[in-house]
Amino acid sequence: MDWLGFTLAVLLVEITPGPNMAWLVSLTLAEGRRAGLMAIAGVAIGLTLNAALSSLGLNALLVNVPAIGTWVGVAAGLMMLWLAWRGWQASTDASAAHVAGLAPQRILWAGVAINLFNAKAALFFLTVVPRFLSGPDAPLREILLLGLISVGVATAVHLGLVLGAGRLRHALSRPERMQPVRRVLALGMIGVAGWFFYAAFA
Repeated sequence: MDWLGFTLAVLLVEITPGPNMAWLVSLTLAEGRRAGLMAIAGVAIGLTLNAALSSLGLNALLVNVPAIGTWVGVAAGLMMLWLAWRGWQASTDASAAHVAGLAPQRILWAGVAINLFNAKAALFFLTVVPRFLSGPDAPLREILLLGLISVGVATAVHLGLVLGAGRLRHALSRPERMQPVRRVLALGMIGVAGWFFYAAFA
């Protein structure tokens, strides 16, 4: 089993900008590091379940029935539009501190859903993982190990992004700086929403 080659392959995939990355950074800048960490946990759980289902062959359903992934992508896009609206509202309100943050459990479950029903993640496991196994009759533990490596690499990359975004948010936390920042983030979230919509129908 070429676990090192697989690790490098996953790393290349994860450092390529995509909806998950944009969502995590935007969420952290808008809602804070705690929200970003909850999102990471949700993404990790979703990817783990996705990998487990793939190892059982069940995620072939996602590949063959793309409507499942499409609707989840649309829901993710709508969520980002809602975040954009909240961010813009906060930026136009002098007492923006009263605007309640997102409930942690909502962020967690959003991360789970987006990645559990991520057809592209399922396709990655179904097409790429077999290339790194010891053979066509490789034991299940090899498949599960590659799944854990994939989730571990993704989580490490996501953690770096969120911690970096958290530091940037802290540097911009003065009230006079946050108003234009929130407006820029609101526009950025609209872009992320479009990214999710594009990924859903691509």
